[in-house]
Amino acid sequence: MSGKHIGIDLLRHGDTGQRSYRGQLDDALSPLGWTQLRGAIFGRSWDSIVTSPLRRCAEFAGDLATARRVPLRVDPRLAEYHFGDWQGVPIETLAEQQGDALGRFWADPVAHPPPGGEPFAAFRERLCAAINDVAVAASTQRVLVVTHGGTIRLLRCEAEGRDFGDMANLDVPHASLHAIDWAVPAVGQAAG
Repeated sequence: MSGKHIGIDLLRHGDTGQRSYRGQLDDALSPLGWTQLRGAIFGRSWDSIVTSPLRRCAEFAGDLATARRVPLRVDPRLAEYHFGDWQGVPIETLAEQQGDALGRFWADPVAHPPPGGEPFAAFRERLCAAINDVAVAASTQRVLVVTHGGTIRLLRCEAEGRDFGDMANLDVPHASLHAIDWAVPAVGQAAG
C-alpha cells in the first residue's frame, strides 16, 4: 500500500420495513426508506456513485445518479453479508431460540459466523477489493458508495484499525452517511 489515503462516503440504504437479518435477500425500500435517503443526501454532491446490486441500494443509487447526471457503477462485491440460516429470521426469534450463538456472533463474527453463513474472510476480502477499486477512482473524484449496514461496519473496522468484534457496537442506522479514510492501493494492487 502507498501512504496516500482518500476519503470515501458510505451510505447505508434506507428502511425496508423488514425486521431481521436481511443479508442478500433482495428487498425494496419502503416509502420511509426513500424519504430517509433523500434527506441524507440533501445538499451534498458526488462525482460518481458505486452501489450494491441489491434493490434497497441500487434503485436509490440509480435514481440519484440519473437526477444528478453522474456515472453509476454496480459492484456485486458490495452486497450485504450472507447470514446463512439466519437470513430473514426475526432477531427476536434468533435471540429466543439461538441466543448463545447470536451472542457469540456479535462478540466475534470471525470465529462464530451464523450457521451456513458466508465465511467472514471471504466477506472481508470481497469488500476490501471493492473499496480498493473505489479508492483508485476517488483519488480524482468524490465517490458515494451505497451499501449495507454489515458492509459499512466491516469497512469502518478495517479503515479505523478496529477489531471485528467491534462491528456490533458501531451505530449504522438506515440512511446514515459514514466517511472513511481509506489507503489507496499502489498501481496494480486494486482488484479488477
